Amino acid sequence: MHDASWRDLPPPTPFYRWMVLLFVSLAMFGNYYIYDSLWPIVDLLREQRGFSYQQIGWLSTAYNVAALLVLLAGGYLIDRWGTKRAITLFALICLFAALVTAWSPNFEMMLAGRFLLGLGAEPLIVAATTVLAKWFKGKELSFAFGINLSIARLGSTAADWSTGFASPLYANWQDPLWLATAVAGISVSAAILYWILERRAEGRYGLGVVENNEKLEFKGLYSFSASYWYVVALCVVFYATVFPFRSFAIDYFQQAHGLDREAAGILSSILPVAAIIATPLFGLWVDRIGKRALFMAAGSLVLLPLFLIVTYAPAGPLVGISIPFIGSAVVPLTLLLVITVLGIVFSLIPAVMWPSVAYIVDGRRLGSAYALMTFCQQIGWAIVPLTIGFLNDKFMAGPDNIGGYTPGMWLYTGMASLGLYFSYKLWRTEQGPHGHGLDTITSKNSA
Repeated sequence: MHDASWRDLPPPTPFYRWMVLLFVSLAMFGNYYIYDSLWPIVDLLREQRGFSYQQIGWLSTAYNVAALLVLLAGGYLIDRWGTKRAITLFALICLFAALVTAWSPNFEMMLAGRFLLGLGAEPLIVAATTVLAKWFKGKELSFAFGINLSIARLGSTAADWSTGFASPLYANWQDPLWLATAVAGISVSAAILYWILERRAEGRYGLGVVENNEKLEFKGLYSFSASYWYVVALCVVFYATVFPFRSFAIDYFQQAHGLDREAAGILSSILPVAAIIATPLFGLWVDRIGKRALFMAAGSLVLLPLFLIVTYAPAGPLVGISIPFIGSAVVPLTLLLVITVLGIVFSLIPAVMWPSVAYIVDGRRLGSAYALMTFCQQIGWAIVPLTIGFLNDKFMAGPDNIGGYTPGMWLYTGMASLGLYFSYKLWRTEQGPHGHGLDTITSKNSA
């Protein structure tokens, strides 16, 4: 549809926009659950299948390698093919990936399943991000991103909580993965419902120009501004810090701090739970006051000391935490505080970072911009789990050698330091003549 045509159409109603948001977010919920369903069974894979920490790292890295192979083309396909077809296809790939991962105890087969998940899940997230930019730009965009991330992270939270509500399944490594396969059906169902909504909206509402039928040239397709690249760099080191930590967190809490599986799962879930609550609030706040680059720098500063506190600070007294209908646990106060603060940072930075790209990049290239950003994100995310697995094996980390986990914690701290540097550079750039208004654009003054 040409610009003049869609500008003559009325904007979608708020109810219609929020329904689109709901179904796109539920599509992401399913693949978040599938991805995180592996981490509560790390100890079972080591005990029952004899996997090393480095093999566990490979199960994480296979996902990222697949994403690296597909994301650039995926962004191009989203721009050319349309989000409704793309999201449905990628959701079906995630369902098949979950099935393959649960099917066989063979390491290579599980590796193939995780590879397939990377082929589907990350492009699905890029497509969902493009949908939100199209439907919400100038209308609570950061708040919409926050709601989207909160619903998606419910998938991660549910995977952690499954150690409680589905505890009988954890007698072996395989049954929790069959549960993840069932949850994958949520993604497919939600994707189909989104397709129906988008199809009905075409020709009735003006949806902008994120999906563009003009010819896209690969030459110069990924030439973006300095601010965009600072956001990308922050994205790389932030996710390469937080996601690998989550991958090994439940096992770390079990081995280094003596928690049982259910307590470790509940403690690990505090991170996404905090993010679920705080992300939309941060998004709404930033929509109202701006200051996006400043908030990204502040979040990076708070992240910096957390992993050293976990490593060197006294554990503190034991405190009880209880989640209705899920379970309760007794955990060290220091761990609880650190994971809660990490959850707040995990809310603030993504709630600001992802929607900022929509203000930096032209809408016609937004799908490709998000795909490139996610592609770069996968590079760091692919390397760090392997490195952590290698360090844990090399230094013989375990309940009899808790100090073996320390080198990995220093690696996380080094990554957090880089995040602080890149966020500072972004803030400085946005204060200058080449800024894009990240600190000044609000929902009141945006066009």
